[in-house]
Amino acid sequence: MSHDHAHEHGHDHAHSHVPAVIKHERPLWIAFALTFVVLLVEVAGGLLSNSLALLSDAAHMMTDVAALGVSLFAVRMSRRPADAQRSYGYARMEAIGALINSSLLFVVAGYILWEALQRFRTPQEVASLGMLVVAVIGLAANWISMKLLAAGAGDSLNVKGAYLEVWSDMLGSLGVIAGAVLIHFTGWTWVDPIVAVLLGLWVLPRTWVLLRQAVHVLMQGVPAGMDVERVRAVMLAVHGVTAVHDLHIWALGSKEPILTAHIVFDAAHEADAVRAAVAEVLHERFAVEHATLQMERRHCGEPHLHA
Repeated sequence: MSHDHAHEHGHDHAHSHVPAVIKHERPLWIAFALTFVVLLVEVAGGLLSNSLALLSDAAHMMTDVAALGVSLFAVRMSRRPADAQRSYGYARMEAIGALINSSLLFVVAGYILWEALQRFRTPQEVASLGMLVVAVIGLAANWISMKLLAAGAGDSLNVKGAYLEVWSDMLGSLGVIAGAVLIHFTGWTWVDPIVAVLLGLWVLPRTWVLLRQAVHVLMQGVPAGMDVERVRAVMLAVHGVTAVHDLHIWALGSKEPILTAHIVFDAAHEADAVRAAVAEVLHERFAVEHATLQMERRHCGEPHLHA
C-alpha cells in the first residue's frame, strides 16, 4: 500500500488561508472610527432626549464597534504565521469573531425588547427634536460605513457581520427619524418603544443567520455551494481513479475550501500522475487550492468504501 500526501499549487498552511478580510482593512478602520464617534453622540443624545429608540440604535451601534474591532483584530491575528501549536495559523479568528458579534446582537436585542415592555407600561416623555438630530447624524455615518464595507461583505464572515450590523443600524436610524417626526407632531410617546421593538425584531433573524454560518465553519461543515457527492463523482471520473473514500471538505474561514481524501488508483497508472490529475480537476472545478490526497493501490478499509 502506497501513501502520498499532496499539497498542490505551491501553497502551504501559513500562506494559503489568509482571510479575504485583510484586503478590506482600510475601509474597516474608517468605518470603525466613524461608528465609534456616532456611538458616543447617540448615547449622549439618547440620555438627554430620553429616547429608548435612540438608545436602541446606540446599542446596535455599540455592536457595530465591537464587530469592526473584532474584524480588525482578526486581520492582525490572521497575519501571524502558523506555528507548532497552530499549524493552520489563525484563520479561524474570522469565524470566532462572527460568533462573538452575533452573540452580542442577541443580548442587546433582548435588553431592548425588555426595556420597551417597561415603557409600554410606564410611558415617558421624549425630546423628539434632539432625537431627530442625532438620528440624522447616525444615518449619515451608517450610510458611509455601509458603502465602505459592501465590497468585502461577500468575501468574509467578519466583514459580512459588520456590514449587516451597519445595515441594520442604517434602517434603525431611519426608524428613529420616522418615530421622532411622529412624536414631534402628535405627542405619541408610545411610538418610541414601538420603533425600538421593531428594530430588535428586524435584527434577530439576520443575527441568527450569521450565527449559524459561524457555527457551521467552526464545526468544519462543508462550505456553501459545495456538494460532497458531486465532488466525489468528479474525482471518480479522473482516468485511473477506481474509488474515493474518507472524503472530507471544510473551510478555515468564510471560503478557501480544504479537502482530504483517500484515492484508490488503477495499478496500471502512476500514483503521482493520478494525484496530479485529481488535484488539477479539484482546483479547476471547485477552486480547491489545498488538497491532501492519500494514494492507495488497494482500499485500506473496506467498511468505508464509497465508489
